[in-house]
Amino acid sequence: MTFFTDEVTAEKPIGKPYGLALRHAKLYVCDTALNAIRVLDLEKRTMTVFAPEGEGRLHKPVNVAVDADGTRYVADTGRNQVLIYTSGGEFVGAIGPKPTNAPLEMVVPPTSPITTDDLAGWRPTDVLVAGNWLYVADLKNHLVRVYDKATRQPLFTVPKDTNAEPAKLLVPTNLALDAQGRLYVSDIGGCRVQQYDAEGNFLRSFGGIGDRPGEFARPKGVAVDQQGRLYVVDAAAQVVQIFDDQGRLLLYFGEPQSSAAALDLPAKVVIDYEHVPFFQKFAAPGFQLEYLVLVSNQYGQHKVSVFGFGQKR
Repeated sequence: MTFFTDEVTAEKPIGKPYGLALRHAKLYVCDTALNAIRVLDLEKRTMTVFAPEGEGRLHKPVNVAVDADGTRYVADTGRNQVLIYTSGGEFVGAIGPKPTNAPLEMVVPPTSPITTDDLAGWRPTDVLVAGNWLYVADLKNHLVRVYDKATRQPLFTVPKDTNAEPAKLLVPTNLALDAQGRLYVSDIGGCRVQQYDAEGNFLRSFGGIGDRPGEFARPKGVAVDQQGRLYVVDAAAQVVQIFDDQGRLLLYFGEPQSSAAALDLPAKVVIDYEHVPFFQKFAAPGFQLEYLVLVSNQYGQHKVSVFGFGQKR
């Protein structure tokens, strides 16, 4: 954690992080206390604040996705929009209705590139970009909306029937995809994670309400590694649980509060294989990192916890 706090300077420390994204040696942290996105440059070892003004102003950014070309997609529950920026931070459009209760400078004029369709009553809590598609978790309408990334036009929703068990979602909050294109949705209301195929057909559930290993009280962030293992943040238990592709619990991590490895109201989990070299020096002697697991903590001293998975040399 020294890498992210003591050795990186900024005007203010990270306040209350939620969403994370790691792309091109930059870690993006949604800071809901500052209503901005912190950008930590791993190469330059600097931290900057992304807080645009005008029609692209952030109100409450909760999650962020960064495409291969650097385009940024931000789920903003304050504006009830998904905001879109170039790799350089220029605002280029949004998905969602114009904010009706926002300051005047936040109201996007009719000439701006906004896709509204039927979104007057939605609440976007997460955004995920993969290939030509853009996925948006809509908490208020209990579903995930899938868009054409280029045109921003709606393609379909998941699940197809929002009232049908066992596919239904109660309070969808966070999203993940695996290598086969299967979609994972954390459902706080159902205390479970729902899995769907690439066409939106229901496959299986992970977890269920409870306080035993393999169960959830408040599931939030989800991620899938290259072996198909599912990682689920439980904000209430303050752990991350790991499941195999059949839904069997493998292990969990998150230590007591006295430990540096403790999680404090964790929210997002991100798995990364590309940026291991930046963190190898922090591993124990003789231990080779294979991939990283990053977890945001909304409270406590350590705002972003970084765990390394690997094996002895």
